[in-house]
Amino acid sequence: MALVLPALDLRGGRCVRLHQGDYAEETVYFDDPVKMAKLWRVQDACALHVVDLDAARGGLGGGGDDNREAVRAVCEALDIPVQLGGGIRSLEAVEAALEMGVYRVVIGTAAVREPALVSEAIERFGCRRVVVSIDADGGEARVDGWTEGGGVDAIELALDMEQRGARRFVYTDISRDGTMEGPNVEAYRTLGRRLSEAKITASGGVGGYDDLLRIQELAPYRVDSVIVGRALYENAFPCQQFWAWNDLEGVDLDRFSTAQLKDEALPQDC
Repeated sequence: MALVLPALDLRGGRCVRLHQGDYAEETVYFDDPVKMAKLWRVQDACALHVVDLDAARGGLGGGGDDNREAVRAVCEALDIPVQLGGGIRSLEAVEAALEMGVYRVVIGTAAVREPALVSEAIERFGCRRVVVSIDADGGEARVDGWTEGGGVDAIELALDMEQRGARRFVYTDISRDGTMEGPNVEAYRTLGRRLSEAKITASGGVGGYDDLLRIQELAPYRVDSVIVGRALYENAFPCQQFWAWNDLEGVDLDRFSTAQLKDEALPQDC
């Protein structure tokens, strides 16, 4: 089965989900990101995907807010890998994220606007620590927290990034994100056929176990993992421990399970 990464999307210090990336359509699921992260860990998460939505829209150093202290607290609380996206648009931002305990960073907007940054980041930090995010809408890569079109074809962007040394892409079909209507399987097939070395982490649209089986079928197309958000928060999977939502105060969030530890859980891309 493909590795499942629970999504932790942070805005204003809280755990939220957006519908198709629309900041005006926000659902708040939890006020404490550390407790939320620990709950996923208790439920056997092997890795966590964190997005700083405030930083994604404003960019670090651009006058916008960010949730970096919350991210640091999550990293300190967990013993599994955390990957972080949102507002990482400089080598300094990459380094700062890694120093706070993030296992690998996800670069999106900068890959479109400053592709040389990806080359430099991979050369400096290695391809295991740098992931490129491709957030597509109608085949176009979007930027600035999905609020603007990037003017670049998503497939052509991926091919350029692969030549620059990228060995993993987080590919999101924005039209499916937060809808639970199923992943865009054909988009992953199309991208996977064009890649020669990089792997794909699917993102967007997963609504239940059947969708995970569809993702599993994409292994020949270089898809080996999937990010799941809303479906997990809304208990769409029969195996989830519903009692944990009903009696959160009674859950021992510091007694972790047998999930793999840091440096062991995430697929090694290079």
